[in-house]
Amino acid sequence: MAKLDRSTMIRLLAIALTTALLLLPLLLQAEQAAEEAEPLPAPPLELDTEVTVFTPLVTSEALAPGGTVPLVEAPPVVDGVGVIGHLLPEAPGALDEHEVSSSEPALDVPTVVTAPADPIVPPPTTQLSVTLDWYLNPQHATLLIAREKGMFLRRGLDVSLIVPADPNVSAKLLAAGRTDLALGRQTQLHLLVDSGMPLVRIATLIAAPVSGLMLRANADSEKQELAVEGMRIGYTDIDGRDAMLQSVLSELLGTANGLDLVELKDTNYAMLDAMRAQDVDGMMMHHRYLLPRQLADEGILTHTLPIEEFGLPLHDGLILMANRDQLNGKRDALRRFVSALEEAALWIVNHPLEAWALLEKAEPALADPINREAWAGISPRFSLQPAAVDKGRYLRLEQYLLDAGIIEVPTPLERLAIDLGAAVP
Repeated sequence: MAKLDRSTMIRLLAIALTTALLLLPLLLQAEQAAEEAEPLPAPPLELDTEVTVFTPLVTSEALAPGGTVPLVEAPPVVDGVGVIGHLLPEAPGALDEHEVSSSEPALDVPTVVTAPADPIVPPPTTQLSVTLDWYLNPQHATLLIAREKGMFLRRGLDVSLIVPADPNVSAKLLAAGRTDLALGRQTQLHLLVDSGMPLVRIATLIAAPVSGLMLRANADSEKQELAVEGMRIGYTDIDGRDAMLQSVLSELLGTANGLDLVELKDTNYAMLDAMRAQDVDGMMMHHRYLLPRQLADEGILTHTLPIEEFGLPLHDGLILMANRDQLNGKRDALRRFVSALEEAALWIVNHPLEAWALLEKAEPALADPINREAWAGISPRFSLQPAAVDKGRYLRLEQYLLDAGIIEVPTPLERLAIDLGAAVP
């Protein structure tokens, strides 16, 4: 082989060098691509490192046609891992790295079920029945206000107010256990207990007398009072006759036998009819703020003598009575009942005009001039402490009745009137 001359070798070296320079970038790119294709080995794990293996979100059967990877909803955050509310593509090669069987059950995705809360069951209520002393009128305002303003209901009480067909039977129904409570007067209570009825006062609704002797008016009322002897006087019940009327007549006529000097007539509660028909010249009544105005509107003028100004000791005008033999098991409910009356009485004193407006709305029959006029005289007399017992009043009246021969044996105070004690308001 002929030797290459010097110039030829130089040309060949130049060509080789040029070729190497041209191929070098290509070799570097290939090496870099190879490094990127082969993952680096993971660093060794510490012994206390916790490893979590994630199950693929889809199986091989769930792949979309054409080999595309479907979008799946990421699971909710569990232990701080996951994204809520975003769609994530499944990682490439996931099916290759995990052996997934088409028979493997579908992954249970945690769900949150929202159900309505259990209804709040109202506390049980205690039912109480109250038999009134007459038809509904302003004297019953504390009962009506406590009912209308929810004072009974807030104390767990369902109270029924019963208007009796005959007011004389209210106490009898109570003694027979056919009503829980009954309205009456202190004078009535003393006589009923003396007759053997198991009744006891538990609250005072009106703390002043509301009874009086109503006489037909003439030109000179003072002379009429002195001329009461021989008049026809009506009465409605036993305490009106034996306690009140006897006291007034004895004072006017100056004798202990005042009842013997007039003509007595039992009108029951048909007082207005008796006065209209002129069957009587006067009436012993227990609603002196109502009846005179009713008669005046009909042209019958009257003159009223307040009972407390003619010998009879001061007493409670309207009281709430219970059956003494049936108090066990009812004391707590009765305490709550009396507490509601106390709240109602104070609200009436603080808001007399608003109270009357509420009464007219609750009982439209009260919305007339007669009741509106009566309200002015009755509302200041409501007891602000209905539970409290004025012991002196009950002892004095009991002694008065004993001295007058109206009762024969004195009754201990605790059998006449009790204070049930404080109740949770």
